[in-house]
Amino acid sequence: MSGEVLSQNEIDALLSALSTGEMDADELKKEQLEKKVKVYDFKRALRFSKDQIRSLTRIHENFARLLTTFFSAQLRTYVQITVASADQIPYEEFIRSIPKMTILNVFEVPPLDGRILLEVNPNIAYALMDRMMGGRGSSINKIDNLTEIETKIMSNTFERAFENYMEAWNNIVEIEPQLMDFEVNPQFLQMVTPNETVVVISLNTTIGETSGMMNICIPHVVLEPIIPKLSVHYWMQSEKKERKPEEIGRLEMHIQRADVPIVGELGTSEISIQDFLMLDIGDVIELNKQIDEPLVLKVGDIPKFIGQPGKVNKKIAIQVLDNVKGGDDDDER
Repeated sequence: MSGEVLSQNEIDALLSALSTGEMDADELKKEQLEKKVKVYDFKRALRFSKDQIRSLTRIHENFARLLTTFFSAQLRTYVQITVASADQIPYEEFIRSIPKMTILNVFEVPPLDGRILLEVNPNIAYALMDRMMGGRGSSINKIDNLTEIETKIMSNTFERAFENYMEAWNNIVEIEPQLMDFEVNPQFLQMVTPNETVVVISLNTTIGETSGMMNICIPHVVLEPIIPKLSVHYWMQSEKKERKPEEIGRLEMHIQRADVPIVGELGTSEISIQDFLMLDIGDVIELNKQIDEPLVLKVGDIPKFIGQPGKVNKKIAIQVLDNVKGGDDDDER
């Protein structure tokens, strides 16, 4: 029996069947004890748990936000990148699912072994390149005959974009992405064996009026050393790093030696732009303070003290009379 809740009519029908002999209680117990057979496809080996896939999804959601910011700044147009799905499939199935001619960027991510593949739909790649070259971001699909200049522009762009991958993984492992290969035909690319399990993260990408997909393919061999870190327990635990006493002492010493600018403000004044443009040598600007009023002493740009001007050993000086009271900055002293 399953754990679902039965209605009153179903309960009554079950009791009636048992009482009339249509259903045997012993047979029901035997059915519960029998082992359920679950079909398992060895070609689609599930080597990642749902918990680990969720962790990978979170990492790539962060990466999608970083990519959105990067491309928005580079292209000066509307860019939106979001995670569409995260699945584990055989490598062969992934290769069959992408276009026959597409943009393939192969990265190494030391210290992890193996390679990661960034596949970019040609519509997105050409829209991106057209925008970078000063166009409106229109897309054409002639990926089979890329020129050397187009190849260089695309590879450089995606290499710089993939630098954000390092920041996305920073909480799990420190990696250094390096572009190792640039291809357009998936058939010429063999990163792992056909039956090797890979995680494919699909990113919905919109650049201006052009939409398409970017896929990140991560083989199991790359993630194997850090699989324990992809559990929810690792994400939820808060690691508090306590500083050693000698580190605190050095920090305090550096703070005490830090130089901060101190300014004695004689006063302020407001004039129009026209008067400012007419200023000449010998003109006088009237300030908002009397000559016998105390000065405001600022540390950085924050008023901290009240003082009076004077001289010490023939040098101009200010004597501190009091602290500045009140205001939002009073608690920062």
